[in-house]
Amino acid sequence: MSAKESLKDKRQFAIVTGASRGIGRAIAIELAGLGFDIVLNHYDFTADGKPDEKAAQKTSSDIAAKGVRCLVIRADVSRDADRAALVKAVKNKFGRCDMLVNNAGVAPLKRIDLLEATEASFDRVLSINLKGPYFLTQMLAKWMIEQKKQYPDRSFRIVNTGSMSSYTSSPARGEYCISKAGVSMMTMLYADRLAEFGIGVFEIRPGIIETDMTSVVKEKYDKLIAEGITPIKRWGQPEDVAKAVSAIAEGKLDFSTGQVINVDGGFHLRRL
Repeated sequence: MSAKESLKDKRQFAIVTGASRGIGRAIAIELAGLGFDIVLNHYDFTADGKPDEKAAQKTSSDIAAKGVRCLVIRADVSRDADRAALVKAVKNKFGRCDMLVNNAGVAPLKRIDLLEATEASFDRVLSINLKGPYFLTQMLAKWMIEQKKQYPDRSFRIVNTGSMSSYTSSPARGEYCISKAGVSMMTMLYADRLAEFGIGVFEIRPGIIETDMTSVVKEKYDKLIAEGITPIKRWGQPEDVAKAVSAIAEGKLDFSTGQVINVDGGFHLRRL
């Protein structure tokens, strides 16, 4: 820790996007348990299309129970103005950001065969899942470089939530697979570009995780898991993913920038 820093500056901050529920919620709570103050980003809506703060506020309360601060910011990461407002709010309120977790993501509103898929669905999924984190990372990386020059003893890290869908064909949701394949390459690009500044970039690649997103295909995956699609025959939990992020946050993988961490019950293994 640099001698320049005052006691109040020693608290680390993490921005977690899509953090109100599911994997993002688990990651935010895990980081809070490590002592990180949390910026909880979300963009939830009710069933009738109204802004919904219920899940975000519940997660915020659970984070605060860990004895850290939590700032809830509603922002759509696919929009430039929202990304800029998010970063500006963090700069103004906290003046630092040590970790970015790009977790916000959506599935197609409907699973439709590749030959019938719509451009509107493609644009929606790619904008949120890939364009948003790509340019939010660009913005945060520039700020992290500035912070690193001022406080060279600090550690800065970026984590992207990918998916086994980045390399697994699912023709009923092609836009999702393509978006996650893009996240994998994005991770490599930023890991390469930011290595000279000592900023690590990682991809967490979840498998079949029990969340709201997968609830619509629960019966299908129950059957596949029972039949052995994964060597570890159980659903993954959001906390499984969060534990992998915590290892990165604690600096245990700082010499492994660009690394993909599979959290998939062994799905990635090629077996005979």
